[in-house]
Amino acid sequence: MPMGVPAASPAGRWLIAGTVLGSGVAFLDSTVVNVALPAMARDLDTGLGGQQWVLDGYLLTLSALILPGGAVGDRYGRRRIFVIGLVVFAAASMACGLAPTSGWLIAARIVQGIGAAAVVPGSLALIDAGINESDRGRAIGLWAGMSGATSALGPFVGGWLVDAASWRWVFFLGVPFALGAVWIAVRHIPESRDTTVTGRLDIAGAAAITVGLTGVIYALIEGPARGWTATVVVAVVAGVGALVVFVVCERRADAPLLPLGLFRSWQFTGANLTTLVVYAALGGALFLLALQLQQSMDYSAFEAGVATVPSTVIMLFGSPLSGRLAQFTGPRLPMTVGPFIAAGGLALMARIVPGAGYLDAVLPAVVLFGVGMTITVAPLTAAALGAVDAAHSGTASGVNNAVARVASLLAVAVLPVVAGIDAGPDQPLGQGFSTAMYIAAICCAVGGVIAAASIRSGARVSTHVQPSVGHACQPPEPATGPR
Repeated sequence: MPMGVPAASPAGRWLIAGTVLGSGVAFLDSTVVNVALPAMARDLDTGLGGQQWVLDGYLLTLSALILPGGAVGDRYGRRRIFVIGLVVFAAASMACGLAPTSGWLIAARIVQGIGAAAVVPGSLALIDAGINESDRGRAIGLWAGMSGATSALGPFVGGWLVDAASWRWVFFLGVPFALGAVWIAVRHIPESRDTTVTGRLDIAGAAAITVGLTGVIYALIEGPARGWTATVVVAVVAGVGALVVFVVCERRADAPLLPLGLFRSWQFTGANLTTLVVYAALGGALFLLALQLQQSMDYSAFEAGVATVPSTVIMLFGSPLSGRLAQFTGPRLPMTVGPFIAAGGLALMARIVPGAGYLDAVLPAVVLFGVGMTITVAPLTAAALGAVDAAHSGTASGVNNAVARVASLLAVAVLPVVAGIDAGPDQPLGQGFSTAMYIAAICCAVGGVIAAASIRSGARVSTHVQPSVGHACQPPEPATGPR
């Protein structure tokens, strides 16, 4: 099938269905976990550190391996790696749901991230390779829209499952869908690979970035909780050393995961710095907001999930308009204005404290935050893609996506520490929550400043569609956006 099939053909519909189902499982899983964290903490007797690891265990392997996941699929078969990723994800999901201890759950979440790192890039690559060029944009748009709808359902479904049954069903839910995607892929999706790939796979780079992020995140989470013991010190030294080794590996590799030459472009660097600070604010704030609503304000899991839905709905339906607007204005204006509006929403979240009402405190904050992120996310990766030639757009998008994941990974580990939050199971977060929201607001506003200084007003805006995954407030962006 070298030229691809029409999207409306039976083969095309099967291909889209399989990839939507597969990636949708990863998207749904990423948006249902936040609201289930307090219930997990109660059941498994763990505190804030354990809750951080439940999120960061998944983000750690996803962040480190999403670039090699796409590269492995290109070399050894996109369908093969997609299916393997789904099987790993399904098995890890079962292990998560059966977890008797927090350590078991964290380990299973780490394995889940490995599976997702194969599924997420593979799903879009299969469509890109399997659908003919004239239908490809429509097929990717359909895939992205359905993935966004799946993400939007996450807070509803997760909160309802926690309240009606158990947090364990948050993980069990994805297993049949993942296995269904495996069946479709094996029966109806043809294999494809990139026959032009040259050079050895950058295994050393993948290993170095995984060790580096693991060491640093371990120290950031465990250091404040356990003190700077010998283990923590060794972890941070090994982590920083491995990150240095990663840079050396990328300089020398024949086919580097992170081509450092891309960063010679100030616009590419600026777009990724903007991504780093904006997505750090997003990831850290949403993590703590879910805990604040339940542990400090006595919301049920379902109520906490529903509370943030306005942001998701605004982004889901507003992103197409934002993407079209960015094509006329260029990405600089929305990337400058959007983060400042989102920062205003984060600052308002500091008012979400015990005694505050939903209509006067929660709703205005999440709505303003959603408007700001809607303005920002559609042109964000467009600026990164506009800084490189078309031949490197896939790599540039992958790098931007990885930066977004690393930003959330770091924020979940760092923000509670900096804000002075150290809450046990079901304990309120205290004044530290408001402090954290102000920090996140400043971080987000810095993103607007960086964009104003680095993004060209007339930069090219790509029409290639990318999804966004990782948070309830991250539906697909029609122009582009971190996956």
